[in-house]
Amino acid sequence: QVQLVESGGGVVQAGGSLRLSCAHSGGTFSIYTVGWFRQAPGKEREFVAAINWSGSSTKYTDSVKGRFTISRDNAKNTAYLQMISLKFEDTAVYYCAVSVFGDVGDQGPAYRYWGQGTQVTVSS
Repeated sequence: QVQLVESGGGVVQAGGSLRLSCAHSGGTFSIYTVGWFRQAPGKEREFVAAINWSGSSTKYTDSVKGRFTISRDNAKNTAYLQMISLKFEDTAVYYCAVSVFGDVGDQGPAYRYWGQGTQVTVSS
């Protein structure tokens, strides 16, 4: 059974930084595309970033380009989302997910397994 556990969320002031981690178990992490999504209160879940199995291809939503960096360490079965210059509007529950598709997709239904999420709160 594939499990994903996010960690690293918290409360940070605007302009601050956080690094989220997504620990995987129960599957073959190195073959999956990993995506990060987020959902703010009262809003729909949205795509944030994705990385392919080797790390050679990444994709970001426009609002986080230049501020967020997705990466992975297949030896540790873990993916990361480094977030800098955080803004109030980044406040959300952040979820990691894995897909068996090779492309770095931004559509939630393409991702088969999801974590429980970690809260990121940015105070203005």
